[in-house]
Amino acid sequence: MRYRTYPNSDVTVSEVGFGLWTTSTGWWGEMTDDQAVAMLHEAFDLGVTFYDAADTYGNGRSEEQLRKAFADRRDRVVIATKFGYDFYTHGGERRGQMELPQDVSPAFIRKALDESLKRLGTDYVDIYQLHNAKMPHVHDEPMWETLEALKREGKIRMYGIALGPAIGFLYEGVDAVKLHNVSSLQIIWSMLEQFPGNEQIKAAYDSGADTGYMIRVPHASGMLEGHYTLDTVFPENDHRRHRPRSWLVNGVQKVEQLRFLERPNRTLGQAAIQWLLHEPRVMTILPNIYDREQLVEFANASESPKLDADELAKIEELYARNFGLEEPPMAFKGVMTREGAGV
Repeated sequence: MRYRTYPNSDVTVSEVGFGLWTTSTGWWGEMTDDQAVAMLHEAFDLGVTFYDAADTYGNGRSEEQLRKAFADRRDRVVIATKFGYDFYTHGGERRGQMELPQDVSPAFIRKALDESLKRLGTDYVDIYQLHNAKMPHVHDEPMWETLEALKREGKIRMYGIALGPAIGFLYEGVDAVKLHNVSSLQIIWSMLEQFPGNEQIKAAYDSGADTGYMIRVPHASGMLEGHYTLDTVFPENDHRRHRPRSWLVNGVQKVEQLRFLERPNRTLGQAAIQWLLHEPRVMTILPNIYDREQLVEFANASESPKLDADELAKIEELYARNFGLEEPPMAFKGVMTREGAGV
């Protein structure tokens, strides 16, 4: 495993991290807490030091799993968690990716952090993130002032925002970087879904910000793991089951054109991670991990062969012409135009 340090900070994370949405929410199959802790321990043994939770994952369950796994080695792991959804009032209402009411008032932020610290069994969070930020949050000065105060108080080491739940939210990310020099931005980005992630990362270079990036959905909902076929059928509770068949058909065709990235010592899934790590601003990758085979493959991706210049150029060429396929424009969510940002 290799490691990277966030710009202008002392926060160092493993290039491949572990997102606890897969162990605590039931969206990728049921897992007991004992099974989750065993997987977290194995991830640690493989060099993974960064773990991304959220207070609303399992209504506190992801944070409790981290306490059970790492209470005796807190100083050897980097913990990120999230706030913003008021599951204390609306916790029984969430289904899948349905969003709950959000609250970013100073009083709620402090309450949410104190509750997270209790569940985590620690007195500080390394990276504290607003969960699925919206544009009004980006311009909410009391929220930013509260986060800065919590940092001064030593309750958090760094703060940032996570964008979602779906792909998009361009200017929420761009403005958080340009207006607030946000330390950490969590985005969706992959070889198959390069926009708007490329623009969100470009914002840090354009503004000279210290922003480092966490990447989630690095395999484009599993497509870039290279295992899907035209006969793949997803379980009934799997969000991919509800996508149009064209998503599967076109995705399989794109992946076949990326098979040149496979080597005896590098899988396609590892190459997808290496494509992201080619960007220096990327601090850590958060693949969906829900079994041991994936854990081992993805954790070892950090030390798999890097993509060379010819491979990178070929990927760029394929993406520029959409792999020779005709598809309707993607339906993005969030603020995707400067006019929509109200600026």
